Amino acid sequence: MRWWVLVWLAMALPSLAADVEVRIDLSDQEMTVFIDRTKTYRWPVSTARPGKFTPTGLYTVQALKPMHYSTLYDNAPMPWSIFFSGNFAIHGTTQTDRLGSPASAGCVRLHPDNARILYDLVRENGRAHTLIEIVE
Repeated sequence: MRWWVLVWLAMALPSLAADVEVRIDLSDQEMTVFIDRTKTYRWPVSTARPGKFTPTGLYTVQALKPMHYSTLYDNAPMPWSIFFSGNFAIHGTTQTDRLGSPASAGCVRLHPDNARILYDLVRENGRAHTLIEIVE
């Protein structure tokens, strides 16, 4: 097969990657994950406690780290980190009893099992195919 046919096929075929949309509702302390516009997961989260803030808006994924330790908060473990704005990330937490209520310094905390699922979705489908929306 000629090289230009392969290039044409690559451009003509739709991408195999899914679109992943993550919607975080601060008032409900809940995350909804859509894959190709189909609601697939709904999980409790913990976002900023009083005196702190979780940024709102639309974001893309800046970085993925399977294990990160906070340089701002005593090396707190942040498994399955998905960074979306500077030091702000979606990540797993050991404080699973606090999920569903504001408890973080601004990050979006998830149960570690759910954080792993989301991390794998983003990694498999690509940062360019992932959109994070945080609403009040």
